[in-house]
Amino acid sequence: MAAALQQAWGLCWGPALRSRAALRPLGLLAPPCRELTGPGPGPGPGEAALEDNPFYGKYRHKIQELRRSSPDVFESRMEKRNEVKKQPVGYSKQTEFIKCMDEKAEALGTKSSKARFIKDKTLDSILHVEMVKEKSAEEIKQIWNQYFSAKDTVYAVIPSETFDLLWKRAQKCPSFLYALPRKEGYEFFVGQWSGTELHFTSLINIQTQGETAPSHLVLYHYPELQKEKGIVLMTAEMDSKFLVVHEAQCLANQVQLFYATDRSETYELVEIFNHRPNEFKYMSVIAELEQSGLGRGLSPSQDSDKS
Repeated sequence: MAAALQQAWGLCWGPALRSRAALRPLGLLAPPCRELTGPGPGPGPGEAALEDNPFYGKYRHKIQELRRSSPDVFESRMEKRNEVKKQPVGYSKQTEFIKCMDEKAEALGTKSSKARFIKDKTLDSILHVEMVKEKSAEEIKQIWNQYFSAKDTVYAVIPSETFDLLWKRAQKCPSFLYALPRKEGYEFFVGQWSGTELHFTSLINIQTQGETAPSHLVLYHYPELQKEKGIVLMTAEMDSKFLVVHEAQCLANQVQLFYATDRSETYELVEIFNHRPNEFKYMSVIAELEQSGLGRGLSPSQDSDKS
């Protein structure tokens, strides 16, 4: 399956093999596993409630800055975090965070500097569309791949039929929970579609910052050439403080794994997350990822230098 995904998307991953021991409940699985599995007693409000999370250190500065500058806002968010524990994963207030963030930015007349991403990034800003219309799909693919091969980013040329299936399902199920292998276990990211853009942010960031949580990765899909050439171009922007290319690549590959799969059991996880969240089991996502082999390039040694 991994080979088929690589061929279809033009993406690749390293050869390192992760042990199945990584399935042990680490990373966001403790203590947030209590949040993901439904109601239950949790720690009290305040920053101490987050410190057991192995990924807390990566967000410590932002959390402490918020506590110093706006203590009332900080305590309010910690209280809301406890309320979220009573709600299933996929609850609409979480899946609407991108929409809320964009609406607030538009009301101010500018995007928040935290986002670091280009709003309404067009294909013409990357490629001279009129010029390449004279070329074949294969030639455009070569141009696209050659241009981005020297850049530190994720990119792909997606066959029209694959994108059609992905897009049709994205309209019905606009959000999903993705698992990213880490040295400590797995870190969860929520992916939310906004038009043809797919925004990712870490689950812990949503829990601590709510609707203002910035994107860590945005996948841009360009269907301008789909009708004439039968291809959809894709590239990405990412926050390098939180993700490196092979991690962003893993998340991008999972989009096809879950949204463009022919395996009904795999896509059913997306449907459950969006429409029957009380039945959603995060371990099923990890099992699918492990079976596909998409996380094999993320070895502990590669992740050990990240803070």
